[in-house]
Amino acid sequence: MIFSISDTFIRRPVFAAVCSIIIALLGIAFIPTLPVAQYPDIAPPLVTVTSNYVGANATVVESTVTNVLEQELNGIEGVRYIKSTSANDGTSSINLTFELGRNQDLAAVDVQNRVSTVLSRLPGPVTQTGVQVTKANNNFLLAIGIYSDRDENKKQDIYDDIYLSNYADLYIADALKRIKGVGDVQIFGERKYAMRLWLDPNRLASRNLTPQDAIAALQQQNLQVGAGQIGQPPNRSEQLYQYAVNAEGRLKDAEEFNNLVIKTTEDGTLIRLRDVGRAELGAENYSSVLRFTSSDRVTHRGIGLGINQQFGSNALDTAAAVKQEMERLKETFPPGMHYEIAFDTTTFIEAGTEEVIVSLLQAVGLVAIIVFLFLQNWRSALVISIAMPVALLGTFIFVKLFGFSINTLTLFGLTLATGLVVDDAVVIVEDITRRIQDDRMRPVEAAIASMNSLFSAVIATSLVLITVFVPVAFFPGTTGQLYKQFALTIAFSITVSTFNAVTFTPMLSALLLRRGQVPNNWFFNGINWAIDKTRIVYSRSISRLIRTKGIILALFAVALGFTYWLYNFIPAGFIPDEDQGVFITIVQAPEGVSLNYTEKVLEKAEAILKEVPEVQQVFAVGGFSFSGSTPNNGLIFTTLKPWAERRGANQSLQAIIGGFFPQPSGLFPKMLSIQEATVIPFNFPAINGVGNFGGFEFHLQDRANLGFDAMGAALGQFMGRANTYPSAERPQLTGLRPNFSANTPQISVEVDRDKANALGVPVEDIFDTLQAFLGSTYVNDFNQFNRAYRVYVQADTQFRSNPEDINKLYVRSRNVPEGAQTGEMISLGNLVTVKEIIAPSIINHYNLFRSIEINGSPAPGVSSGQAIKAMDAVAKEALPKGFGYEWSGLSLEEVQSGGQAIFIFGLGVIFVFLTLAAQYESFVDPFIILLVVPLAILGALLAVLVRGAANDVYTQVGFVMLIGMASKNSILIVEFANQLHEEGLSITKSAVEAAKERLRPILMTAFSTVAGGIPLTIATGPGAAARQSLGTATLGGMCVATVLSLFVIPVLYIVIKSIETRFKRSPVDSSP
Repeated sequence: MIFSISDTFIRRPVFAAVCSIIIALLGIAFIPTLPVAQYPDIAPPLVTVTSNYVGANATVVESTVTNVLEQELNGIEGVRYIKSTSANDGTSSINLTFELGRNQDLAAVDVQNRVSTVLSRLPGPVTQTGVQVTKANNNFLLAIGIYSDRDENKKQDIYDDIYLSNYADLYIADALKRIKGVGDVQIFGERKYAMRLWLDPNRLASRNLTPQDAIAALQQQNLQVGAGQIGQPPNRSEQLYQYAVNAEGRLKDAEEFNNLVIKTTEDGTLIRLRDVGRAELGAENYSSVLRFTSSDRVTHRGIGLGINQQFGSNALDTAAAVKQEMERLKETFPPGMHYEIAFDTTTFIEAGTEEVIVSLLQAVGLVAIIVFLFLQNWRSALVISIAMPVALLGTFIFVKLFGFSINTLTLFGLTLATGLVVDDAVVIVEDITRRIQDDRMRPVEAAIASMNSLFSAVIATSLVLITVFVPVAFFPGTTGQLYKQFALTIAFSITVSTFNAVTFTPMLSALLLRRGQVPNNWFFNGINWAIDKTRIVYSRSISRLIRTKGIILALFAVALGFTYWLYNFIPAGFIPDEDQGVFITIVQAPEGVSLNYTEKVLEKAEAILKEVPEVQQVFAVGGFSFSGSTPNNGLIFTTLKPWAERRGANQSLQAIIGGFFPQPSGLFPKMLSIQEATVIPFNFPAINGVGNFGGFEFHLQDRANLGFDAMGAALGQFMGRANTYPSAERPQLTGLRPNFSANTPQISVEVDRDKANALGVPVEDIFDTLQAFLGSTYVNDFNQFNRAYRVYVQADTQFRSNPEDINKLYVRSRNVPEGAQTGEMISLGNLVTVKEIIAPSIINHYNLFRSIEINGSPAPGVSSGQAIKAMDAVAKEALPKGFGYEWSGLSLEEVQSGGQAIFIFGLGVIFVFLTLAAQYESFVDPFIILLVVPLAILGALLAVLVRGAANDVYTQVGFVMLIGMASKNSILIVEFANQLHEEGLSITKSAVEAAKERLRPILMTAFSTVAGGIPLTIATGPGAAARQSLGTATLGGMCVATVLSLFVIPVLYIVIKSIETRFKRSPVDSSP
């Protein structure tokens, strides 16, 4: 019954052709509809809770805001870990990372519900400005620099950063936020409009006024009310008109705010704001600055737009839409205003995808050449070459149905599948050709006869390959997602190629193949001579080897042991760092310095970067970092020229960043030579959305709440050992950077409560005065440009520049002397003690414990797995009691995936074993077949070792693939040996003859598979590290497995089959 399937297609060639054409056309039609990404959706969902306590320091924010929110959010369903920062600028930011697969929308709703239950416990200024819950993506998709031309006469840019920021806010950011796939638009160097009321404490005090008086006047006179309507129902029956009443309550501009009446004196004199200060249309926030160096190497003060990608959206489509919208908006820019794409992560995705597609096309071409060289018949080669693209194109049908994207993993699967999809076609075409040439059969009859004998074998071998990949595709977590699309893509390819093999290939063979097509020329004669010579040498070698079975078994055992040792010896890794064309430079100035100081450091770093010819643009942000925004922090995003212009080995991103070992090179030593700050360049994270930097992310935790001093001591002890581990001459860790310092200079104000009470000054008034003058107070709003902006009250700059200025501020006593209307003004110098202290500027938490985030990288020649082990060892050796640690970001994924690789590999072996056992109705034959797998792994490990690479996730993906590919060679020998043994040949003779007869197809399929892996192994350009890892493993594994299996499998077959035969006979022999 099943044989009639192929028979039907052979006898109906048009029907068979139509089926294959439909498969190919559907695949072609689906390709443009598939999203393109670097990786599948493996970045975990992230929800961020942000709030601001204006004027509060990090300790106050932690105790009154962050702790309250964290304790409520802890334990929320599906949360994986919680990170938070409390900073001296009053911001609290809590990042909740959820398990992969958790719906981000539902997670955000859960977080919002938890937050709403504790809003009443938060300070008033926090609830006034609001607590924002947002769905976040941890990394920027692209960044845009906006700047203006320089006015050479004034020696400054035409438009200042306040103008540029608000233009972007009004006309650019909103338009970009509406684009599909954009999660958020963050303005760097933001100067959002605000009405700033700058007060003069001395002039206020001379008029017996306090900042609270100004705030009260503002609240009373700058307000928006609904004044109602004239003639509004119910009304009199003769009422014939109705008018809305507009009460102009809110003040509009700085002049109106300057005329604000604060007090009327006894003689009727009006004291206005202009008498005690000034109003200015300024900025809400002055805590960050952006410097953009355009492609012409000129640096401008401007603003930047960071585009966050919405979780689950198409990166390339989103970036393209943003660029298109910016081109449209550019037409309405004011004269002299410009923009440039500062960095774009999708260029790496596009370039990497193009490189993999080139590798795929190269693999297809190489496989076609290998097939032609072995079959030596253009018609046979044409049949197989046509079947190959049909199988690959048909794969995209399943890619679409399963919701996959065109990404690195799916394209890798297709590239390596090129060698697999031709195997069945090769076997069928070779058998049909043999029947036509040797048995003198007609092509149609030969095709039918071949399919009658090969149908079950083709299905069986395909099932073996599919059972390798399908089980591992359902493994959970990030590692499972990485395996899933790769494994299922190959399974899809094999499925389509198997359908082609039993339908399209025999039909095409029946139409194209003819008798008497054996070439007779020097080229093919030479190839045939080489193959025949190889067969003769192999035949002699195998005949000799079976006489030394003991030695072969001993060597096999040694190889197994060596494989185990080599697996543990080769350093482990997760995902290799790539040259993404952009890198980050971290700037950390001394604690307590101002933003002006940090900007000067940025200038020095920019000057060094401009000297590098490969640098295209520089996007520097002062007062910003991923772990909390403080004036002494900064980040520089540096974009390099396209990969086509950086072909030299010293032009790669890794070479440009450089390091100290084995000798100083690149930017690393130059940046560290900046004495005013710590400046360290880092690569981008390997997976966008998982972590902020390349390298590792380590969190040192204070689990016993020992305090900041103990944390500082523990950090110093830890860093001292980590920088010299395992020895000062050969450290395994580099670029270590903790984000903690307990030594930030701060001012402590202690109130003499007894004295304040005696003088009639409420402590609350003292604190309100400090907050208003020094921290600023958000009072209410005003309208401008059809927007609502905030109004802030604060002391003018010159009255809050030095700690001594605190003593010159005044409060009003509530003890009113007889005959006076108000109490006397008392300077804070009489009520408070001002002293300098040290405390952290940023307080980090990881899973609710106070923590110190330490970022770093493996030293050159050290893998990420070795670096993680080194940090583990240092922690066990150096951390005192009460401290612990946890991993985060990509490092956490690597740690958790460590034991999964072996489990996945074992699962694949077990499923193949069970499938083979069901096919052969034997547990012995699958055992023999799978004994070649360790040899394949040995070959892969040797290749990785020779290349100096790490045993990363791509190498492990190659291991899984080698299970199926290596097993296929063994199946050819074992299956044919069983047939010969059933025909009456001895076990030894069957094994030898099977090995000889199957030498050519084994070499042919092996060469095809190796040809598919060559383009990956020699890959260059963007994404080369991943392609090289996978290609090296598969190439080395197949080469060693093919050579060794040809010698080892016959010997193992003889030994194991002989034992099986004796075991079966023993009950008979022992019977009476």
